[in-house]
Amino acid sequence: MARHSKAQNLEEDEPGLDISSLIDICFLLLIYFLVTSTIQPREQDVDMSLPAAAPSEEPPPIKPTFIRVDSTGTIYMNTGPSQETLDTDTEDRKVPLLNARLQEINGIASASGEKPMVQIYVEDNAIHQRVIDVLNALKKNEISRVTFTDLVN
Repeated sequence: MARHSKAQNLEEDEPGLDISSLIDICFLLLIYFLVTSTIQPREQDVDMSLPAAAPSEEPPPIKPTFIRVDSTGTIYMNTGPSQETLDTDTEDRKVPLLNARLQEINGIASASGEKPMVQIYVEDNAIHQRVIDVLNALKKNEISRVTFTDLVN
C-alpha cells in the first residue's frame, strides 16, 4: 500500500496579523493627546448684550465710549478734538494702551454704580483681526454693553 500524504493547503498557512493591540495603542494615544492639549478660548465666546434695533427714548446714564478702528489697523478712542490714538502696531494683538484705557473707564463706571457702554466704528477696509482684538480687550475688561455704529460724531 502506498502511503498517500495530503498536501497542505497553502492558503491556510498565510500568517495572520492580530490588530487588537494596535487598536488599543491608537486609543491610548488619542486619550493622551486629548488630555495634554490646551484648549484655547474661542473668540466667539464673547458674550455681549447688543442693543435693540429701535433706540430707546431715554439717554444712557453714562456717556458711551467711542472706539474707532481705521483701515490701517490703528485704534482710536473718542471723537473730535478729544480723540486719542491708542494702538498703532497691528502685530501686537494684546493692545496694551486700549486695555489700560478700558480698565480706567470700567473703574469710573463701577464707581458710579453703572456699566460702561462702548460704541465701535469700523472703517470699510479695516483689518478684521483688529476688530477681534478690540472685542477681546472688551471681554478682558468685563465690558459687555457694546454696539457697532456707523455714525461718527
